[in-house]
Formats: sequence, structure tokens, C-alpha cells
Amino acid sequence: MIRTLKIILLFFLLTTNALAGSDGKLELSKKNKSTKDCFEPLNRATFALNQGLDKAILKPVAKSYRSLPAPLKKGTGNVLNNLSTLITIPNNVLQGDIKLAAINTGRLVVNSTLGILGIFDPATEMGFPKYIKEDYGQTLGAWGIGPGCYLVLPVLGPSTIRDTAGMFVNVMGGDPYYNISANGNNEYLDGELFAVTKILSGVEFRANNIESLDNLETNSVDFYASVRSLYTQDRENKIKNIQRGNIEVIFKEDSDWEEIDTK
Repeated sequence: MIRTLKIILLFFLLTTNALAGSDGKLELSKKNKSTKDCFEPLNRATFALNQGLDKAILKPVAKSYRSLPAPLKKGTGNVLNNLSTLITIPNNVLQGDIKLAAINTGRLVVNSTLGILGIFDPATEMGFPKYIKEDYGQTLGAWGIGPGCYLVLPVLGPSTIRDTAGMFVNVMGGDPYYNISANGNNEYLDGELFAVTKILSGVEFRANNIESLDNLETNSVDFYASVRSLYTQDRENKIKNIQRGNIEVIFKEDSDWEEIDTK
């Protein structure tokens, strides 16, 4: 039971309403047509619940996080990115991109050693390509599996049937992060440390996007529809490895969430 509660908490902090994208007065005509909202009434009710949890818990915590010294926040972000390569690397392999898997393995080794467990990012300074995260939902999409119906999961936030299946590879398959020890042996991180990394990722993301998300909610004619449209577009862009185009990153130092450029 305790482990289950940890999983719920960490994924809430990671994903609940961590949605970028503001259409302002933009009409929702660019909705991804390949993803059907089969359960819209239930999804809308769940979305409202998650919004309440965000306002009561995640947003206040994110505001407190913002007050921390900049070097501490920067180091925290570097560590989280370094750990996330342990999810990205196997997905690079599963998608057949062995070269990128090797590059990200090199990045992990450099930042885990010279970067003191990832606190610093010497790999970027050494000229490593920009880091792009991959996950199991993206891999399923790259294999040709469609998104299925759009889902808003209680506490967990926006998803699709495909992405939910990919998410459970992480949750049910055991702790996916490894600890590179000094003697060269790889060991699983324990559940508590895995939870901490996920919680911090969610808090960091939310802290970087307080104004953007407030603006999205204020200016959207239908906030739920905006989130649904932008989530499905973002996921498809990630599967196709499209990082830019008519999409504009609106938050700091991360490319996980994007919005339609209304300029």
C-alpha cells in the first residue's frame, strides 16, 4: 500500500497539469485528429479534479521551489536530466538508434564522473549533441502503435492508451534507474530515491511554468480542449522527433512540453 501511494504521489507531481501551450484566442482547429476523446465526459470530470489538486498542492510547492538559490536549482535540474538518460538509452536502442544510444551513454558516463553524479553538465560543454528525452510511450509510437483514446488519469494527468501502457513499463517493471557505483557495478536505485527524482522533476517543471500555465488557463476558451490538443500534438511530434516547426518551447531548459506559436 505504501509503495502504491508513493507511485500515485510521484506521478501526480510529475504530470498533473504540467502542460504548456497557450492558444490565447487561437481556435482549437489544430487538434490531433488521430486521437479520439472516447471518454470525454469522464475525462473532463477527472481533469477538474486534477486541477484542484494542482492548485492545492503542486503550485504552492513549485512557488516555494522558485525561492531556492539559482545554483541549487540548476544542479538539481542537471542531476534529474542525468538520471533520465537511463530511461532514454534503452528506448534509443528499442527504436533502433544505436548511435544515439552510444552518445547518451557517453553523456551519462561523463556527467556521472566529471560532473560529480550529474550536478554539473560537462558533456554539453564538451560538445555533446543536445539531449532529447525518450520514453516507452514514444517507442511504442515509433513501432507504429497508434495512440488509442485520449485519457485523463486521476492524479496522473493527461495520457493516451498507448502512453499509459508505456508508463506502466516504468512502474510495473521495477525501478528503472541505475546507480553507477564507484566500483563499476550497476545497482537499482531503491523505490524511495526513484520517487524523489520524479517528485523533483514535477516540481521543477511546474516552477518553470507558473506564468505560462496561468496564462493558458486564463486565455483559453476551453482549457480542457487546449490541453488535450496540445498534449496529443506534442506526443506525436516527439515520436516523429520533431523538435521545432510551428511549435514553440515556452518553458525553461526543457523540451518536454510545447505550444502553438501564436506570434
